[in-house]
Amino acid sequence: MKLLHRPNLFGWSTFDCSRNIDFNSVVWTTRNANGDRANVVIDPLPLSEHDWAHLQTLGGVTTIVVTNSDHVRDAKVLRERTGATLYGPAAERHTFPISCDAWLSNGERLMDGLAVYELSGSKTQGELALLIDGETLVTGDLIRSHAGGRLDILPAAKLKDPSEALRSVRQLLSIGTLQAVLPGDGWPVFRDAPLLLGELISRLELDAGFCAPKTQP
Repeated sequence: MKLLHRPNLFGWSTFDCSRNIDFNSVVWTTRNANGDRANVVIDPLPLSEHDWAHLQTLGGVTTIVVTNSDHVRDAKVLRERTGATLYGPAAERHTFPISCDAWLSNGERLMDGLAVYELSGSKTQGELALLIDGETLVTGDLIRSHAGGRLDILPAAKLKDPSEALRSVRQLLSIGTLQAVLPGDGWPVFRDAPLLLGELISRLELDAGFCAPKTQP
């Protein structure tokens, strides 16, 4: 796995040829109140033997979080292999494609250092974004990056409600300690996250497709 911008964050990726971007998974290494390893894996892709061995040297995994139903990826296999507790988005609990041990919604703190944000308007209900140590935001589908040094969003045509999606991006910009964004799809942003989120919002505000609620047929 690759060491990211902090000594307790690692990741691995798979290149998606149809979109010309990487799909990404994140490992946050941490400990619980008793001092035991309590590592968290977010949106896990299949692991190579090399990455599996690396994960073991980091202390394995106790918790898996899937941000949305389109990012289930290899979560079921990883849970079966490790016995980790699997969390999914509460808004999808009745339609989620795999069983979860528990569900997460907006404002929850899964453990010290991990805060949960629930995003509206994306292509799935209640997509999760996770804030690690108050500084690093891990996103699923809604916020992504198709080019280095910028942040993007799903096209308006793929969203349930573009105006709500824009509101969710504004909500994330209000995180005063934010520094980095690690998208599930595309390039990571290791610094200047508020600047890049602000630039994304400015672009969306000029896009008529994001400025009015989607009308129901």
